[in-house]
Amino acid sequence: MALDSPKLRDVLADVASGTLQLPDFQRDWKWDDDRIRAIIATVTLDYPLGVVMTLETGGESPFRARTLTGAGLEQERVPHLLLLDGQQRLTSLFQALSLDVPVETVDARGRAIKRWYYVDIAKAVRASADRDEAVISVPENKVLRTDFARTVVLDLRTVDDECTAGLFPLHFVFDTQRVNSWKKAFVKKNEDINWDLWGEFEERVLEPVRSFQVPMIRLAASTSMDAVCAVFERVNTGGVPLNVFELLTATYAGDRAWVGQTGDYYRLPEIWQTIKQGLATRHPVFGRLEQGIEDGLSSSDFLQAVALVRTWERKQAGSGAAVSCKRRDLLELPLTEFDRLAPRLAEAFEWVGAFLQQQCIVRAADLPYRTQLVPLAAVRAILGEVTDSLAAEELITQWYWCGVLGEMYGGSTETRFTRDVEQLVRWIRRGGEPPETVTDAFFFAERLNTLTTRNSAAYKGIYALLIKQGAVDWHFTDAPLSPKRLGEHAVDVRQIFPKSWIDKRHGKDFPANSIVNKTPLSLRASQDMTGPPGSYLPSLIAASDMRLEWFDDVVATHLISPDTLHENDYERFYTDRTRQLVDLVQSAMGKRTALRGVVDAEDPR
Repeated sequence: MALDSPKLRDVLADVASGTLQLPDFQRDWKWDDDRIRAIIATVTLDYPLGVVMTLETGGESPFRARTLTGAGLEQERVPHLLLLDGQQRLTSLFQALSLDVPVETVDARGRAIKRWYYVDIAKAVRASADRDEAVISVPENKVLRTDFARTVVLDLRTVDDECTAGLFPLHFVFDTQRVNSWKKAFVKKNEDINWDLWGEFEERVLEPVRSFQVPMIRLAASTSMDAVCAVFERVNTGGVPLNVFELLTATYAGDRAWVGQTGDYYRLPEIWQTIKQGLATRHPVFGRLEQGIEDGLSSSDFLQAVALVRTWERKQAGSGAAVSCKRRDLLELPLTEFDRLAPRLAEAFEWVGAFLQQQCIVRAADLPYRTQLVPLAAVRAILGEVTDSLAAEELITQWYWCGVLGEMYGGSTETRFTRDVEQLVRWIRRGGEPPETVTDAFFFAERLNTLTTRNSAAYKGIYALLIKQGAVDWHFTDAPLSPKRLGEHAVDVRQIFPKSWIDKRHGKDFPANSIVNKTPLSLRASQDMTGPPGSYLPSLIAASDMRLEWFDDVVATHLISPDTLHENDYERFYTDRTRQLVDLVQSAMGKRTALRGVVDAEDPR
């Protein structure tokens, strides 16, 4: 790392020539008019600009690069420096001080505008405190109007107009020939006054701009991508955090071997978009495309799954590498390896979508843990069709529900990813000791009392298990609920006993919003559920055209004792259903020892 202080005019020349460019992961320039005027004033006063950080490339850019906004090049050029920090400042100065076109910016309300920047000569030679007022901007046509554009207050369309107004155009401040030509026109207007005024202006404004130095840190070309990413995020604390996908997008696009082999650069966003659209179209559980490509299953999830498979393969090959999907592993993922493994992981996630459908989890809102899909897809990619056997399917299903109901994926997940991939692969192939996600998973029966919203994975899990075990809707009674019917009938979690009714009779002795008092039912069924069950069941029974005992069998598919509803006995209902839900969870987790502290029949709190 080296510290340098090049002159601003040289830095802007490097921007124009393409010697200094941006890594493609940098986001677009976005400064508004007020900030541009403020930074111009800073330069004219020779005040500190702030350190700019660059990365030397040695002519071999590790990223696909692009020019700063406004610096259009006739042909592509490999930069010698990449700008990591300072894009907003340098782009603003480059556009305002070096280009013969108005600056495309925004006003205080965020509306797009085009502006030319000038400095008022008379104001600029006064006290430094007036410098902000001395720098002004005018519209693209160089005519400033007020009174709803009815009154012209400033017209700068010709050099003569500029000189008359005493406003120096800043866009050619570094062009000596044009400055001298403008000076002659200005002095000619009033030689006795303007000659002295120009001399003072040149000394107090133009010379500070011409000699202005930019403090610049230069990182060596040998700096690792992980370090570049970390540095970028630390110096850009005011912006949106940079993610690994953006960095890899720029890195892969800059891969010269790929360009040489294919004749074009690698477009990672397009590859990911194709994969995600295919997955989400066939399996909505992966996200809602109308909400954006990153809704639900994200690019980072996919990259982590790729990294898990790659590091697992390297470990099996005896490289000494550990199975991992940390940030460093993703940043060190070669393009050739990603290109090789991406199709396998796309197929693996397709299998995961089908697996989730078997568990009756088909909508993004019903997915307990998105993160748990990462190791599951990695295991499928490693084992392939081995996971299709009945024995493997049973083990994977048990592991999945232990993770959901034991709420094992609620915290830091990278370490669990690693353990689950290795342990689940070994368990499926050889049997023996189950993964820690299975052995460490516990579900305390009292947890049912606190499962009240979709924020909990176990809440969503029990909802799915009720559907999976054969719950029949209370209006559409011809067949059990199924993944297809969830959308058709607007099935959701519905309250069985109304909260207001419970509060009046039981106070807070019995939880009203717990999953115990909820079950999957259609919107049509819920529309008839007014008041306590003893009041609304007769209308549901009549609408079903069933005998009472047959409808009671339908109610029982929700693990509910029908007589507790007919009698409006909430206490007995809650106690009885708690035990049945405990049995359901126990069966899914495949381990009776997972359940402790079963709610006492006399006190379900």
